[in-house]
Amino acid sequence: MGRVRHDGAVTADLLHDPDGFARELRRIHEAVLSGVPAPRLPRSVISESWDRSLAAHVDPDSKLPPLVYDTDELDDVRQAHPLASVLPLLRQNLVSIADDAEHIMIVTDADGHILWREGAAGVCHQADRVALSEGVRWSEDVIGTNAMGTVLATGEPVQVYSAEHLVRMYHTWTCAAAPVRDPETGTLLGAIDVSGPLRTVHPAMLALVSASASLAEGQLKAQLAVRDERVRRSHMPHLHALRGEPGALLSSSGRVLATESCGSLPDAVPITSSDVALPDGRVGTLEPLPEGYLLRLGRTSSHTAARRRLGLTFLSDSAPVVTADGREIPITLRHAEILTVLAMHPNGMTADRLALELYGDDGNPVTVRAEIHRLRSQLGAEMVRTRPYRLAADIDADFLRVCAALRDGDVDAVLDAFNGPLLADSEAPAVRDERESLIALVRRAVLDSGDADALWRFWETSCGADDVEVVERLCRVLPEPDPRWRIVAAHHARLVAAP
Repeated sequence: MGRVRHDGAVTADLLHDPDGFARELRRIHEAVLSGVPAPRLPRSVISESWDRSLAAHVDPDSKLPPLVYDTDELDDVRQAHPLASVLPLLRQNLVSIADDAEHIMIVTDADGHILWREGAAGVCHQADRVALSEGVRWSEDVIGTNAMGTVLATGEPVQVYSAEHLVRMYHTWTCAAAPVRDPETGTLLGAIDVSGPLRTVHPAMLALVSASASLAEGQLKAQLAVRDERVRRSHMPHLHALRGEPGALLSSSGRVLATESCGSLPDAVPITSSDVALPDGRVGTLEPLPEGYLLRLGRTSSHTAARRRLGLTFLSDSAPVVTADGREIPITLRHAEILTVLAMHPNGMTADRLALELYGDDGNPVTVRAEIHRLRSQLGAEMVRTRPYRLAADIDADFLRVCAALRDGDVDAVLDAFNGPLLADSEAPAVRDERESLIALVRRAVLDSGDADALWRFWETSCGADDVEVVERLCRVLPEPDPRWRIVAAHHARLVAAP
């Protein structure tokens, strides 16, 4: 669950003069879409949502979102959806309150399809007129900014007031929504929303919806624990039948529920075929069971996993490269940033601290946890540990080698590892600070050395190519017969002549 963010100015204006607040929102909406100065800027969450919606070619004068599921199809979709099991809880917590406030409760799937809608008959009738009804898709890319769609786009709770909706038809409505995540995978299951006419809006509705979403996630987690225990009780005889041979009992998604003589195992095993290769090199076979699998592993001499090896090549103008035990792993910039920060803090970090290092003061630990979950799926849970977050591997990182060589005063070793800026495209505060520090320290070490070869190697990187002081120093220390002198002198002339 994301954190509930209340905007104090919005709350004060809304409570003081709801009608006046709605009029100002409409003026902001018209001004922004017309490209003229607005009375004030929209909230950032709204502005970013408008940008996404307009990029998806949503017309502010759109009529209605599309009906995707008719009544017959909807019944099957509902029965198969994980949130069906928590609907009684949501009814208990939200429907009566929504009735009293002249609102309706809505539950969507992860694609924004409204699966359930309940509440006062009069409000439901009004909602039908604007296709705020079951089977209709309400994602941002279809109908623009709205609480349900924006929650699914950002993963964060949000309340959308009046003309904060991109589409003008919904300016007489307000809505508050929160995401619900799968406790097993962390993926979005859908959104819980309370919507109603603008005149009945109350800012506390967001806190209520968020609390209900948290309760729903708690109930899903409890249901998962019950299923896990049922699988363990039913299938432990299969594990015992191994008679000491290494093996494990897995859930249907591959989570490890029980082990026998296995040593260290990741939290989950990828279910891709009957043959399994673990990150530490061990191999095994999967035997399907009702609601799970039996994993059989070959016996090893020590019954313990070898320590993993993680290679990080992040000092260049090219895309970052990650290798795990010699095998290259596709990596996103965000995951490269996480690996950089964790490599710099071998004792580990909390989610709050990591969020601050990656996103600054606006960092959200929920976002960090989701990214760590994805990273652990790629590299293995035994390599990226939790509580605190840390790397459990022998790390060979070029930026760490540069730091060590700088401490030793070994300029040649510095330049062996330094091929460019640290994650040049990253704007993460911790990475940006380390990048600037490394460039400054390497530059100073090279200049202080006065060595022509060292200066040349630094000049060949993007960090030194247009550094006037480095180029001038090279011109002085390279003898004119050296063919490199002509190249540097010509470059120096271009730098000096540039405006």
